[in-house]
Amino acid sequence: MPVSFQLPPHLEQNLRGQFADLDQAAKEAALVELYRQDKLTHHELSQALAIDRFQIDALLKAHHVTEDLPTDDELADDLKRLTRLVG
Repeated sequence: MPVSFQLPPHLEQNLRGQFADLDQAAKEAALVELYRQDKLTHHELSQALAIDRFQIDALLKAHHVTEDLPTDDELADDLKRLTRLVG
């Protein structure tokens, strides 16, 4: 199913001058943001963009998306567990 949105003509013209393929850039940006929000998995992102996992990793790095880092809450839970284990 195609997804599209309208831009003011002057903005579209400006952006098309900045990107070789504005449609692809917009698609990547939207999908990466959905991944960042945990709406897509790594595999789903790969499928949606039809590129392999190594290319996805490079794309995420280019978009400054850091994955698999623990949250503050996860670190606090780990610390509590370790404290209980050590005594």
